Parts: sequence; structure tokens; C-alpha cells
Amino acid sequence: MIKEIDLYTQGWINYYGIGDMKSFIKSVAHWLNHRLRQLCWKRWNKVSTKFRMLRKYGIEKEEAWKVANTRKGYWRMTRTHTLHRAITKKKLVNWGLKDLNQLFQQRYLSY
Repeated sequence: MIKEIDLYTQGWINYYGIGDMKSFIKSVAHWLNHRLRQLCWKRWNKVSTKFRMLRKYGIEKEEAWKVANTRKGYWRMTRTHTLHRAITKKKLVNWGLKDLNQLFQQRYLSY
């Protein structure tokens, strides 16, 4: 899935990157990271899985239990500080997602 996203984003940057799009790419990258966090949160369907994965990614036991048992929606939960600490931008890059800001800078701002 991440490879497909990378292919589309690279093509998109190559096609639309000619204009002054730095702020737009930054907002799209922010939204994409948010959406990927939501997908991870959805995959961890059960409370026990959410708790286990949050603990695995370094969240304290009490805080992980609170977040795992919440009734808030997926999109709203991915705005929490806890999920941002658990699924960082660095982790997304390590999982294979390419950073849109970096791709744009390499392609158009290196001249």
C-alpha cells in the first residue's frame, strides 16, 4: 500500500511541482500522515491490540489504557498527542513512506 502511495505522490510532485506549491505540499503531507495514522488505528481493531501496540511504541501503561478504551472516532483520535508520539513521522518514513516535503525540495529547490 505504501509503495502505491509513493508512486502516486512522486508522479504528482513531478507533474504539479512546477508552480509555487511548497505550502500546499506541506498541507497535503500533513493530511497524508494523519490519514496513515488513522489507518493504523483502524487496523488495531480491538482494545487489547490498541493497548499492546501503544505500549510497543513507547506509551506509558496508564495513558495507553485510556487511549485504547476511548469511544472517540478514528479521525479524532489521530489528532491526539499520544498517537503522534506513538506513530511519529520518523516511523512512517522507516515503514517506507517518502516525505513529500523532502521529495519536493530535492526536485525543485535544489537548483
